[in-house]
Amino acid sequence: MTTTVITGGNKSLGYETARRLKEHGHRVVIGARDAERGRQAAEELGVEWVQIDVTSDESVAKAAADVRARFGGLDVLVNNAGISGPFAAVDEFDGPSVLAVLDTNTVGIVRTTHAFLPLLRESAAPVVVNVTSGLGSFTVRGDESRIEHSLPTLGYSASKAAVNMITSVYAQFLPELRVNTVDPGYTATDFNGHSGPQTVTEGTDAIVAMATIGADGPTGTFTDRHGAVGW
Repeated sequence: MTTTVITGGNKSLGYETARRLKEHGHRVVIGARDAERGRQAAEELGVEWVQIDVTSDESVAKAAADVRARFGGLDVLVNNAGISGPFAAVDEFDGPSVLAVLDTNTVGIVRTTHAFLPLLRESAAPVVVNVTSGLGSFTVRGDESRIEHSLPTLGYSASKAAVNMITSVYAQFLPELRVNTVDPGYTATDFNGHSGPQTVTEGTDAIVAMATIGADGPTGTFTDRHGAVGW
């Protein structure tokens, strides 16, 4: 059975990803910062859970040890946990506000990947899926027809552009893994007050697609539910 860990799995895109991957036959382990919310979501979904705060080295290391002890291994890691940061004019952002977003959205992926890498390397078909955003794509933000073009999301966009780069570097230098980044698209979630036109099911299409590839699947790609996305 494929064992899959999904960070930020207790709500929104992470929750729906867990539901869908369970339907695919995965043994799903949702990661949640809040223990009670994690436990409740796991019970609702009929999956496992582990407590993890991606901003804490200690918490991430403990979660990896917990997964090894309880499940014996790991095949798929979905780095989904993230924060939006403040919605403000560009000139209102300061160092601490941007740093907090980078610490969760970008450094959090490095922490988690580093901690779970020994487990992934023991898998016959290890996969990492990093959830990014069109807001971190130079191509998408440069397209005046896209809503992302008009949003001054300084910290969030910087964090997701960095996610795209670390995905590319991981894929290049860890060829035994399949490491890809996906853009859910403008989806109705807590991030945007449920204003996105896509459902959470549509928003998880690309995540599920990349979480279910095999050892011969692609690596180092950036996709959404419609196909390739420009970096």
